[in-house]
Amino acid sequence: MLEKDIVSIVRDYALKKSEKDDIHGFPHVERVFNLCLQLGKELGANLLLLKIAALLHDIGRSNENQAIFNKNHAEISADMALDFLKSEDFNITQNDIENIIHCIRAHSFSNNVVSRTLEAKILSDADKMVALGAVGLYRTIGFTVKNQGGLEQVIEHLEDKIMKLKDQLYLDVSKQMAVERHQMILDFYNKIIKERY
Repeated sequence: MLEKDIVSIVRDYALKKSEKDDIHGFPHVERVFNLCLQLGKELGANLLLLKIAALLHDIGRSNENQAIFNKNHAEISADMALDFLKSEDFNITQNDIENIIHCIRAHSFSNNVVSRTLEAKILSDADKMVALGAVGLYRTIGFTVKNQGGLEQVIEHLEDKIMKLKDQLYLDVSKQMAVERHQMILDFYNKIIKERY
């Protein structure tokens, strides 16, 4: 099967399984996918493997899945991705399937799985960088409001997760790209702390 056909089938499956919002839904997946491609081309990664992992990295994120399985979304996504990849005739090697599943497991901030491969490091970094900058702020606020939170919960989310992301990046190129995005988060945080009362 041609690479473009594989990616098309994976994209269709990911679109069907993605949440229907801008926070962790398919628009987020596409931003991560595009950043993965940018980094992957620059660093000589296996682009097919990276495309598949990026498209499938959040397919297990729905609240329903997390409630049923009581696991981190990355673990659910990895299990779903493995079942999907086994059900298709993509002619992908077992090693590549294992790397795709590792990429998905290791991308999550809260899953505590260390990325061992270049592709896993790229996906992890891309997912974290998309949580920074202007889009990251939009997603942080949107996520908080979606979960019935207010201003204090936005601040907590920034402190507990978002402001720590730049220190969890693996690759030098990612760290350089994240500087401006992280600064935007810091500027917003400092202003909102001053203005909240």
